Amino acid sequence: MSQSLGPLRQQPASSELATALGACRRAFIAIALFSGMSNILMLSGALFMLEIYDRVLPSRSVPTLVGLLILVAGMYGAQGLIDMIRSRILVRVGHSLDESMSLRVYDAIVRLPLKVGAKGDGTQPIRDLDSVRGFLSGSGPVAFFDLPWMPVYLAICFLFHTYIGLTALFGAIVLVTLTVVTEIKTRRPTRSAAQFAVARNLLLEASRRNAEAITAMGMAGRISKRWYELNRNFVTSSGRASDVGGGLGAFSRVLRLLLQSTILAVGAWLVINQESTPGIMIAASILGARALAPVDLAIANWRGFVGARQSWQRLSRLLGHLPPANDPMPLKPPARTLVVQNGAVAPPGHQRIVCQDINFTLTAGKALGVIGPTASGKSSLARMLVGVWTPLRGAVRLDGATLDQWSPEALGRYVGYVPQDVELFNGTVAQNIARFDDPQDADAVIAAAQAAGVHDLIINLPEGYETIVGEQGSALSAGQAQRIALARALYRDPFLVVLDEPNSNLDAEGDEALTRAILGLRARGAIAIVVAHRPSAIAGVDYILIMGKGRQQQFGPKEEILTRLTPQNAAPRALKVAEQGGAG
Repeated sequence: MSQSLGPLRQQPASSELATALGACRRAFIAIALFSGMSNILMLSGALFMLEIYDRVLPSRSVPTLVGLLILVAGMYGAQGLIDMIRSRILVRVGHSLDESMSLRVYDAIVRLPLKVGAKGDGTQPIRDLDSVRGFLSGSGPVAFFDLPWMPVYLAICFLFHTYIGLTALFGAIVLVTLTVVTEIKTRRPTRSAAQFAVARNLLLEASRRNAEAITAMGMAGRISKRWYELNRNFVTSSGRASDVGGGLGAFSRVLRLLLQSTILAVGAWLVINQESTPGIMIAASILGARALAPVDLAIANWRGFVGARQSWQRLSRLLGHLPPANDPMPLKPPARTLVVQNGAVAPPGHQRIVCQDINFTLTAGKALGVIGPTASGKSSLARMLVGVWTPLRGAVRLDGATLDQWSPEALGRYVGYVPQDVELFNGTVAQNIARFDDPQDADAVIAAAQAAGVHDLIINLPEGYETIVGEQGSALSAGQAQRIALARALYRDPFLVVLDEPNSNLDAEGDEALTRAILGLRARGAIAIVVAHRPSAIAGVDYILIMGKGRQQQFGPKEEILTRLTPQNAAPRALKVAEQGGAG
């Protein structure tokens, strides 16, 4: 994901995450207060042992023992309740962050390929948000809230005796040093593991999408070997980070236990020399261990902290590069013209222009056929016309207004689009045609299906309009999916309809339905643009635009353009045949 943001790195970082987290400041204040109460109650065990050794045992007072036991039991119960409340608040802080940012992150994921192209792992931002939420909801933040209390415990140790305080302070310095070493040693392997995880997931997803080609051409073994290498690198980097963090964590726990015993030994030496009491000796041992517990907990959660920090940084960069879109002032629905003025466009994330010098005007009720050889810029032109790709220069205008003067939601109401690679979403046929409108307009769905000539096909499906199409339309044939995508493009009578290879999977019946749909668009005053290789797709148009080498070669009325074409050009000859033979 960081690689995919390369072209946009100079943009300022986003503060949206900090703002969303800042909205939880009251919760953090409450956590700090509860942490203070919990740490004060943590003194209960040490003070209980102090009283037992210095008061109960010398006096042999059973009532004092019972009273102290009841008191400490109540304090332990209060501490448990406070810790439970603190944990629940942290969980809700994580949920609040997710509630504030999940839709924003989803929007950024959808927009990112339109800015930098389909590079990197597209779902990484959601996993990054999950990582930050998971860390905030876990025990990691508890260590950071408890760390400020470490000096308090050390100060009490010094009050018991200077030697006891110095011993505890030495242990604290060693553990803090271990924390710094943990940070340094885990930074690089954690970053490498994240990069290898992205590469591994991308190859896995590509293998899943192309399973048929991989199997048919005997590539499974070679692709699996590549995936194995990436997975091994991921496991190695991840294991290295775990080894460092786990090793230092184990050493810190051993050191804490050793320190506790050392404090006990120092206390015993002081008791022998009559410079302390047995109660102070035991209480100091408990307090010394408690003073170092937050550092021990921080080391144990350090890998999660590093991962959450990296996720935070990636999300901040992403959201900074893709700020929330401002909704412009609503304009009247377009109804008159489409004008392209010196249009030029390049794929997202690239500077190489693939379509340029495009100039034409279409009025309501006109239809344009875009033809040309492979890689001539036809699909790039289609993407520019519907606003998917932003022109590098020039403009696309509807009724005089450039496309960016509408919000994507508003513009989508007036635009229908069938991309070259049709993909439906998992849901019912009706939901896909209705573009997942909620509530769904049944009359508009049926009208769109009838306009696309697919109504009869749909009602013959197992459950009609309620048929589940499956993931990526897997329950339908390629031709069925393409015709339903055409109905989706015609939903609610958009003014501009752009069809990129709309008949690549259609039979003769589908071709006829497509021609009727184009004629229907013209009849109701819409503008239709058809990108085509097969001549039958442009039987219903009245203008032709010929593309070549990324440039507009010719534009004009269909009859005039076809008359100009030389007989040496195979594609134009096919077009002439199509004109003579009709839509078939």
